[in-house]
Amino acid sequence: MQFKPLLLGSAAALSLAGCMETDGERALGGAAAGALIADATDTNVVAGAAIGALAGTYCDDLNVPGCRPRY
Repeated sequence: MQFKPLLLGSAAALSLAGCMETDGERALGGAAAGALIADATDTNVVAGAAIGALAGTYCDDLNVPGCRPRY
């Protein structure tokens, strides 16, 4: 398993996390990050994107630090 794509994808997702304020923006970012991580770990990319989108959508509802909207 190659860790370089996984680390680059994680760094890109974390750097964009502060820019996302709506559930839709976080869902798109989560889907992209989930697809990158799934591809790097040789698993189902569609399932990874779906899980990432769900995580991005509900991260502020679950009070994940760094994911709360700044109104």
